[in-house]
Amino acid sequence: MAKKPAEVAAMFDSVAENYDRTNDLLSLGQDRIWRKRVLKAVNPQAGQTVLDLAAGTGSSSVVFAKPGVKVIASDFSEGMLAVGRKRHPELEFVFADATALPFKAESVDAVTISFGLRNVVDPKKALMEMLRVLKPNGVVVICEFSHLNTPVIGALYRFYLKSILPTLSKLVTRNKGAYNYLAESIAAWPKQEVLVDWLTEAGFSQAKYKNLSLGIVAIHTAQKAAK
Repeated sequence: MAKKPAEVAAMFDSVAENYDRTNDLLSLGQDRIWRKRVLKAVNPQAGQTVLDLAAGTGSSSVVFAKPGVKVIASDFSEGMLAVGRKRHPELEFVFADATALPFKAESVDAVTISFGLRNVVDPKKALMEMLRVLKPNGVVVICEFSHLNTPVIGALYRFYLKSILPTLSKLVTRNKGAYNYLAESIAAWPKQEVLVDWLTEAGFSQAKYKNLSLGIVAIHTAQKAAK
């Protein structure tokens, strides 16, 4: 897919107000379970800073807001950030392009991105930026739509993406195109093992993944080596 950052940002601007409610409906509530698994993988501790990329309205970021934990919610959609600042004034929202992060090297303890890496124009460059801003021993946690290995269920899921998802999205949102893009971007995204290779190539160690919901979603984790 040819991803033009300005067009992708504008698309998310247009769905910002109802984005969280729509995702909860279209995922049948599974998004809440996925967020809990991301929280467990990040495991933020008091005194640490967590950078949540593609944070949107902050629904993925607020789970990290434990006592003593600094949470930075960043996104490249100003519309999403505007909604997020209203809903979660307790969070710090920062406009940021994942391929050129406006943060100092070795300044955060964890970087996480949920359902956003596939929207980045150059995901490999984004991974290198994540490594740059992480402190030694810091962790990256990526939650992303992925691929099922079970043929029958995989076929049903692809049917859902191509046929049912666009129909449902038309009923709950005025921007059907945004969810057509969602289906297309999921289909174009590489398999789990490829992202493991990308993390390793970027300089991370201990890259691995765990499938959730039979592989509809996968959580990838990796670490920045100690000096």
